[in-house]
Amino acid sequence: MAIAPLPPLMMITTGAQTTAAGGTNALMQATASAQSFSAANVSGANAPSFGDMLNQALEQVNGSQVRADRTAEEFFTGRLQDIHQVTVAMEEARIMMDLAVQVRNKMVEAYQEISRMQV
Repeated sequence: MAIAPLPPLMMITTGAQTTAAGGTNALMQATASAQSFSAANVSGANAPSFGDMLNQALEQVNGSQVRADRTAEEFFTGRLQDIHQVTVAMEEARIMMDLAVQVRNKMVEAYQEISRMQV
């Protein structure tokens, strides 16, 4: 029995605001790599493991947090004059962190559901 792949994530919506532009480059890259990852590759020897994919996603989240901190520091020290760059970097970091938290919550929920199953 084959498991059908999930449809790709095209946009992230937060409330009334939709973000799909420059602030989500890492997310768009992850989406593109997920689209190229097909069900045929699941059994292949060169397929990345779940742990590797999770580590890569967490490194991207950490990278966005570091970029946001660096951008804010540059703004506060006067090396950067554009407040929009700071806002975009901070919003990107917030959205990526929210997504990571939601994925963690779903994983914990799935684990709890599996642990409640009777064998």
